[in-house]
Amino acid sequence: MREAIDRTRASVPARGRLAAWLDLIRWNRPAGWLLLLWPSLAALWFAAGGWPGWHLVAVFVLGTILMRSAGCCINDVADRDFDLHVKRTAQRPVTSGEVSVREALAVGAALALAAFGLVLTTNRATVLWSFAALAVTLVYPYAKRFLAVPQAVLGVAFSFGIPMAFAAVSGEVAPLAWLLLAGNLFWVLAYDTEYAMVDRDDDLKIGMKTSAITFGRFDVAAVMLSYVIFLAVWLAVGVTHGLGPLFYLGIAVAAAQAAWHWRLIRARTREGCFQAFRLNHWLGFAVFAGVVAGYAWR
Repeated sequence: MREAIDRTRASVPARGRLAAWLDLIRWNRPAGWLLLLWPSLAALWFAAGGWPGWHLVAVFVLGTILMRSAGCCINDVADRDFDLHVKRTAQRPVTSGEVSVREALAVGAALALAAFGLVLTTNRATVLWSFAALAVTLVYPYAKRFLAVPQAVLGVAFSFGIPMAFAAVSGEVAPLAWLLLAGNLFWVLAYDTEYAMVDRDDDLKIGMKTSAITFGRFDVAAVMLSYVIFLAVWLAVGVTHGLGPLFYLGIAVAAAQAAWHWRLIRARTREGCFQAFRLNHWLGFAVFAGVVAGYAWR
């Protein structure tokens, strides 16, 4: 097995280092960092009661891009031997051998340090919470070996910008932040289950644990229920903050997209499930836009 893996990796043609690094961090696939960005920015608006200022917006936008990129490096190192047996991931730079493990970890560390530099421009509470965020990022790739629904861990990782946003604005994490995080966790569960449905056949062969496998024939129902819980929680928060009709419009647009995703995933085709996953950032943007508009015109 090891010899076959090494032969496959040795057959991959070399490219320039920059091109390989950009592929490593999924630079041409921004959907990943957008999924992180929209709930973090929306949390900034809730924490600040409106416009949070250019400094915090810049910190969270750039920090999100950097940390998502660092997370890709960590994930690809952890999954390099598993990814070789999955159609969609077999040619990732670390898996193919184009980028070494040491090189990938060095790139990831540099990106994480750059993100930490941004956090240092905020306050002590945000700096402390950033260590917890990093810990969850490091744990997630290995959760897929042991947990039946590792997407729950990813949900925490992809939602940690929410408590950090509250910490950055006020120096503390209000209970509202944890409610928003809990709601957002279900959105992550929805879209990452769609993602897992793409690779279900390959994951079954290699013994990887995913929500798509655990939910079985109830996978589509679980995705749709997760969308409902996410939107219901964020709608309730918006209502209690008096965000008004434009916020409701944003939630309605997001709900319409969720209904469209049901049409994409109900047949459980690879293409439909992957399309639904890739387009989820528009659903998140609709909620974020609703929050911004709600505060601007209330």
